[in-house]
Amino acid sequence: MRKFFFNGAVISAAVGLWSTIQSSRSGPRDWRIVLMWINAGIALAIAVGTVVQESKEAEISEKSR
Repeated sequence: MRKFFFNGAVISAAVGLWSTIQSSRSGPRDWRIVLMWINAGIALAIAVGTVVQESKEAEISEKSR
């Protein structure tokens, strides 16, 4: 679990998600909010997927030693 919290991509995606939440609270309600939420979700999914992939690659390289 620690690998997710200290990864730069996940931290960046979390900050982007926080920004989206703040914009949703105070900003106008139009079509751009939907795109912001889609963008935040995709960014978070890619960041988590990258961490999982790096973890699997590290396990494989340790097993091959």
